[in-house]
Amino acid sequence: MQEYPIKRGFKQGFEERMIASLSECFGVEPSEATGRYTISYGALKMLSVSLGPKGNTLIVDTESDRDADDETILDTNRRFRKYLDAVTGYNSKERAKKMQKAS
Repeated sequence: MQEYPIKRGFKQGFEERMIASLSECFGVEPSEATGRYTISYGALKMLSVSLGPKGNTLIVDTESDRDADDETILDTNRRFRKYLDAVTGYNSKERAKKMQKAS
């Protein structure tokens, strides 16, 4: 499970964007259970997202499909990064810096 901070200014409409971006980035409608939104796509058997405790972070839980081919893995990773960019407001480099500071 991973927790991602949300960029200032991206908190407005965060929950709606978190849900809508799953459909936009992966082309799959999420199922909802107790505040967690879950999909299955490509190299991910399960991708589950939810709001953090204070509503200002994104909590992501994933389960990989170890039998996926390289093409599927690359496509899934690209879509996952695009999803995180859209929801958090940070690009990959900025997210990495935030994670290093948090450690």
